[in-house]
Amino acid sequence: MADKYIDIETLKYLLYDVHQLEEVLDADRFVDHDKESLELFIDAVKDFSDRELFPFIKEMDDHPAYYKDGEIIVHEQVGVMMKKGGEMGLISGTFDYDAGGLQLPMMAYTASAFIQDAANNHLPGYAGLTIGSAELIVHFGNKELNDKYVPKMLSGEWGGTMCLTEPQAGSSLSDVVTKAIPTDSEYYKISGQKIFISGGDHQYADNFVHLVLARIEGAPAGTKGISLFVVPKKRFDDKDDLVSNDVTTVADFQKLGQKGYCTTHLGFGDTNDCHGWLVGEAHQGLKYMFMMMNGARIAVGRGAAAIATAAYQASLQYAKERPQGRKLTSTGKKNPEQGQTLIINHPDVRRMLMQQKVVAEGSLSLVLLASKYFDLKETLQDKVEIEKYSLLLELIIPMVKTYPSEMGAEAVSNGLQVLGGYGFCTDFILQQYYRDIRIFPIYEGTTGIQSQDLLGRKLLMENGKALQLLTEEVMKTIQDASKYDDIRSYANRLGEKLQLTQKVIGSLVAYAKKGDFERFLSDATPFMEFFSTITMSWIWLEIAVNAKKSIISGSKNHSEDFYESKIHAMRFYFKYELPKTTGLAEILFDNEVLTIATEKEFLG
Repeated sequence: MADKYIDIETLKYLLYDVHQLEEVLDADRFVDHDKESLELFIDAVKDFSDRELFPFIKEMDDHPAYYKDGEIIVHEQVGVMMKKGGEMGLISGTFDYDAGGLQLPMMAYTASAFIQDAANNHLPGYAGLTIGSAELIVHFGNKELNDKYVPKMLSGEWGGTMCLTEPQAGSSLSDVVTKAIPTDSEYYKISGQKIFISGGDHQYADNFVHLVLARIEGAPAGTKGISLFVVPKKRFDDKDDLVSNDVTTVADFQKLGQKGYCTTHLGFGDTNDCHGWLVGEAHQGLKYMFMMMNGARIAVGRGAAAIATAAYQASLQYAKERPQGRKLTSTGKKNPEQGQTLIINHPDVRRMLMQQKVVAEGSLSLVLLASKYFDLKETLQDKVEIEKYSLLLELIIPMVKTYPSEMGAEAVSNGLQVLGGYGFCTDFILQQYYRDIRIFPIYEGTTGIQSQDLLGRKLLMENGKALQLLTEEVMKTIQDASKYDDIRSYANRLGEKLQLTQKVIGSLVAYAKKGDFERFLSDATPFMEFFSTITMSWIWLEIAVNAKKSIISGSKNHSEDFYESKIHAMRFYFKYELPKTTGLAEILFDNEVLTIATEKEFLG
């Protein structure tokens, strides 16, 4: 077990110095908060994570959640997570005071949740799904639903879930068949099944409030006929006592990773006595659910970045302690009489560790940037500025969800490789991180779905205005970087990649203009990798510019070695990651079609 799971200095550097949390604190909403109070909150979360989360991560993998006699049995730390999460504001943090929240900036909440995810990625999801379902009720539910359910959810007494997926539908929500039949009372009769419901049942919550997508009887086909319902596991009777609401826990899925985070199969209305209450207007359920999806996708990117971070810390510690082999001499040969060297001194091990570092820290910076855009669009008063940050957020969200997930998995794989044979053994945690992170490219819309969203919707929305705004932000960084002799060449390289991006997008959009949308989107996933890699080079150049300015100004916030390590990481990214976009561009320019189904079948 590693001694360390996070570099708190880097987290605070990115939060305060690079992304300027205090700029967000100028908003009236956050008048009660300042840097010092938020620092205390983050430090308290770190202490809590050190005591109650990190020591149990391996134990929760060894003893997974399981189904028994109609219930899901989970590790006792789930109870600690929910109870302490309620007491410390880890659930209510970003909610309004009126709802019982702390009105924290999303940036501060994201930083605190990142610490928890890195400490033990099996636990924060229980609170996270409760947050998501409570947000839906707060934003779209009536006063009665808010008064009845939200307080106990934010306190951690009750859990919450979001129930979208069905056995026959998967990600295709237009095929949802769960029924909602109107009654003479204010509720509907709900019947159907939902699968892959994270945190859907356990013994440490008195009740569960499920937010269920269902189709009211007679509703239009497709996504336009889907409504959203509050469906509690237990409902209140006429005496305000909790009684069964005909919600059945059918099973728990046994998984490759995140074994301590239960994933349930739920049944609704097996005895025709399941009551559900409509949230907002009928047939608007999918719109409501997806209005909350930006936060959910930031959370997925955050979780993946956190696992990649913990894996980097574990493999870095191992490399600093493991002696093996000898360094090459000036003659190009090894001296057998020379003592063994630590593996961190071998160039290829250093390459793998640096790849982990740039993916983990870059992903965290991207997630914090998305959180900042979220805060700004919610708190600024100027309509032009609100539109700007809303569009920027919409454009980067698919990358925020995808890059940390896909590249995080690759980074953790490198971490496992650093350990060699021991990395494959259960005595060391890298193999667990490798299994845990693999679900993240699937959560909240797979990589393929995110890629089609990026290329097919986000780049083209508002006639490409979001892309224009992002390009302007990148150009600001390029101009700043060009002022410094030792990083000017990297700014020039990024400028060249921006020009390549315009050519690639123009080539692909030509198919859409001709009405050949299948061809337009057929290489959406390679485009996601291409565009994300260039976006991340901007993220790293921005970090390097900040570090360079700090060195020149003589900033004492961090050591000069710390700042120089960030510039070195940027250089590594530009040498080893950014050049991959040349090959990806070649794929995207190629007009040969090989993946669209035709009358002849070549997969057999």
